[in-house]
Amino acid sequence: MDRGTRGAPEGRLAPSGDGNPSLISEEDETGYVARLRQLAEAAPDERVYRHIARDGSEPAFTWRWIDRRSTQLARALAARGVGFGDRVGIGLHNSPQLVLSVFATWKLGAVPVPVRWDLPDWELSRLLDVVEPRVYLSEDDLGWIAATESDDVAEPEIVVSPHLHGICSSGSTGTPKVILSGSPATFNPSYTIPLAETWGPVARPQTILVLAPMYHVNAFSTFGSLLSGDRLLVLEKFDADRALDVIERHGVTTFTATPTMLQRMADAQDAHPRTLSSLVWITQGAAPMPPTLAHRWGALIGYERLVMAYGMTEGLGVTVVRGDEWLTREGTVGRGWQGTEVRILDADGSDLPPRAIGDIYLQKPRGGYQYLGDEPRLPSTDDGFHSGGDVGYLDEDGFLYLVDRRADLIISGGANVYPAEVEVALIDHPEIVDVVVIGLTDAQWGRRVHAVVEPRDPSSPPTAEDVIAFAKGRLAPYKVPKTVEMVEAIPRSEATKVNRGRLIEARGG
Repeated sequence: MDRGTRGAPEGRLAPSGDGNPSLISEEDETGYVARLRQLAEAAPDERVYRHIARDGSEPAFTWRWIDRRSTQLARALAARGVGFGDRVGIGLHNSPQLVLSVFATWKLGAVPVPVRWDLPDWELSRLLDVVEPRVYLSEDDLGWIAATESDDVAEPEIVVSPHLHGICSSGSTGTPKVILSGSPATFNPSYTIPLAETWGPVARPQTILVLAPMYHVNAFSTFGSLLSGDRLLVLEKFDADRALDVIERHGVTTFTATPTMLQRMADAQDAHPRTLSSLVWITQGAAPMPPTLAHRWGALIGYERLVMAYGMTEGLGVTVVRGDEWLTREGTVGRGWQGTEVRILDADGSDLPPRAIGDIYLQKPRGGYQYLGDEPRLPSTDDGFHSGGDVGYLDEDGFLYLVDRRADLIISGGANVYPAEVEVALIDHPEIVDVVVIGLTDAQWGRRVHAVVEPRDPSSPPTAEDVIAFAKGRLAPYKVPKTVEMVEAIPRSEATKVNRGRLIEARGG
């Protein structure tokens, strides 16, 4: 197993004179472990992480507890052979044990790799062959983690992991892809600046609700927010009603969500309204935002509190737009954030003019990524721009519009059909709660546009003819689904992602 070079030990950072942890300057960096110790010394009994369990309990944990217990778990992991640069697979639900496992891994200078816990054995085995963890922690290890508690709290030497994390991503194809962060586990306040500060100051600390499983990069990134002094409330499993209840009861100021999560939360809010006035801003990411959904949330909390972002796990760059800006150019995912540059290139690598659709290439001032295994690197230019495989265009003012993933493109009867556009049109049907559009082999069309629909009322679903007629009123004829299939539920992961490749394979390709 590959091992990195041991980093130089770092000294402790003293708390500020008023007893509160002082943020280091943007020019300086310190390891995540040193930062944790600083916070544990400055405010040991402050409750900073709350677990929102499925059974309704909400235990809260302090800096002292996180620091002490992660040290004890680190010693136990070291006894199992984990050392500097090793990878630790963490196949745990959102839980205190997951949080401890991540910090314990960092304390050894190792690399935490959160893994989906709901994978079938064959797929998990294939993924772990790529990760090659020194230790893999699953739900079967919860008892072992509990047993690591002891009276020994002697701190190990501080080292800095060479990679902040490894993130597993299968995209739409199902092929295991493990992405190592190009950055070491070092804390810098400039990395945790809220997106909303693009438009004005954001009061800190924030109270952040974590909706997604922490194997997803957006949810995992809240570890950095935690170390910057923000407070986390982490759902063990996403539930729209519970999320709204937590926002109201705990005064949540921000969260990040996928469109599917926002759709379910808006529906739950309509059925049982809660007070959402504590929200200062929210972020939508992971997929294009249907305009009707953006308008629903604009009405719920105000367009100026809605931020839409576009990026990818590889960390190539980020674009952002606020809801009130979006109103003047509906459909955009914004402009480059923190120095991100955006280009649209054709198949020959030439820049395209505004409004011309091509491959999206991004570049940001810092970062980088590394794939484990045989995964080929992303397409890139000689001057350092990279493409994650998405297709879109820029307007005359440099705002980016996302069309879809090139891999999801359906060529039907010689015409290009982007599933995302069809899905956005169909999700507005009053009897449809979720939809995924795929291309299936067809003797006449080559690939036919096929809609997999989850009806709002399974006992009285819309007919295929009704869905097709609805689409005809919103789409060009060649984009309208040729066939429609009703299912009890769209098979989404806990991060609300769907595997199009599996849907296509299950239907004969």
